Amino acid sequence: MKFLVRERFFDIGDDFWVTTEDGEKAYHIDGKALRIRTTFHLEDTDGNVLTTIRRKLFKVRDQMRIERDGETVATVRERLFDPLKEKLVVEIEGGPEWEVTGDFLGKEYVVSDEHGTIAHISRKLLRIRDTYAVDVNTHRSDLGGDPVMALSVAVAVDALTADEDDDGQDAPAE
Repeated sequence: MKFLVRERFFDIGDDFWVTTEDGEKAYHIDGKALRIRTTFHLEDTDGNVLTTIRRKLFKVRDQMRIERDGETVATVRERLFDPLKEKLVVEIEGGPEWEVTGDFLGKEYVVSDEHGTIAHISRKLLRIRDTYAVDVNTHRSDLGGDPVMALSVAVAVDALTADEDDDGQDAPAE
């Protein structure tokens, strides 16, 4: 299933809707302003918090933690130095690791695990300005087929890679 996400959701206090490709509201991203650490809530259309995505402070490598019902379900972080390709890793609590590879700033990357593709993130095929697609493999019956988890990872990747913008300035922290 394909979802459309506004490209720059790393603005302080930015709230916006994630829609289906048909334009229907599917999820709401609530960027929490004035926080010590970057925090987002992924909510359903009724405003119920499905996941909380927040930056872990005081770590050598940047990390974003994804929580459901107050429990950490995944941590997105940079992989130790890999000279061959830019890569992030998603450590799933009690499950196999996911790998995120591709062009993060260009919004052309793939999230995968040992069983195959979880999601493909792309803005290449869209004509809508400041938007990219998150195509989730909802045919999977495991956590990899969960749109909420795939979208949460996309939010975390965008927040982590926003610090690497073109002018070399760090993105604003909340």
